[in-house]
Amino acid sequence: MKTDDFDYYLPKELIAQTPLKDRDHSKLLILDKKNGDIIHERFDNIINYLDKDDVLVLNNTKVIPARLIGIKEETNAVIEVLMLKEIDSNIWECLCKPARRVKVGTIINFCDKLKLECIFEGENGIRKFKFIYDGILLEILDNLGEMPLPPYIHEKLSDKNRYQTVYAKKEGSAAAPTAGLHFTNDLIKKIKEKGIKIYEITLHVGLGTFRPVSVDDVTKHKMHSEYYEMDSNTAFNLNKAKKEGKKIIAVGTTTTRTLETIMSLYGEFRECSGFTDIFIYPGYQFKAIDKLITNFHLPKSTLIMLVSAFSSKENIMNAYKEAVNKKYRFFSFGDSMFIK
Repeated sequence: MKTDDFDYYLPKELIAQTPLKDRDHSKLLILDKKNGDIIHERFDNIINYLDKDDVLVLNNTKVIPARLIGIKEETNAVIEVLMLKEIDSNIWECLCKPARRVKVGTIINFCDKLKLECIFEGENGIRKFKFIYDGILLEILDNLGEMPLPPYIHEKLSDKNRYQTVYAKKEGSAAAPTAGLHFTNDLIKKIKEKGIKIYEITLHVGLGTFRPVSVDDVTKHKMHSEYYEMDSNTAFNLNKAKKEGKKIIAVGTTTTRTLETIMSLYGEFRECSGFTDIFIYPGYQFKAIDKLITNFHLPKSTLIMLVSAFSSKENIMNAYKEAVNKKYRFFSFGDSMFIK
């Protein structure tokens, strides 16, 4: 299986640079995962395609202002640091540039309340830093950091809350779980009123979002790990739903990866936390989810491989071609797809 098999043509003007005024007014492509049939809708009408016995699972992670610009001690070189994940108390794995200027022992100053010391050099710009600060780190980041928008977005984001889901709670992500950006509080209320249960997991989105697949052979790609957790209430209710034959709908690939990780590890849902580097591509047998709400993903990315595994490569590539022809908006601030 070659990475190039998951390439597709995308005009640059279809890469969404800003969010729509109304979150739930994005286009919605509904794909039958078995026969490839397509329906075009608007996202707020997704409620018409959800059954009252369905169970919706959301990723409640919250993006932190994880992009920092600092000054290297001694040389005064400008260094950009993107916080990816906390791996120990005040120890963060980060992506930095220019990485060649950052060695073990390098100190980077950001303000009088925050400096970073490099304690490990990894490959491809990865470094581990000890965060040395005075006060509450998240408060410092709120004042100092920037929202880490993906590199294909070149427009300034006027309202940083638009890169958060309306149900974001647990801080720690370097990127938004973008399938959830289409939901409004009003739509969630209507979904609940229809009798559909909604539960939450957490997966803090990290490096995998920013890194393309760089190997020719898909099976040789190594995913970076991301932190996840599931509480006892969600675990109990998802197990109950499974036993009762209800359909579990994952909102986003991050939710999918969390649910599939837990089910693969334990054969059931359970209260747990840890790091996952699960890589889902065609041939994978899904154990946890029945339907998937997702965005349109980058060519040759692990995410387009995941959705191809959930349906088929042929169905997904045909749906993407149709979306291009219909001028759907792509990627983080783009339109949505419901694979059922």
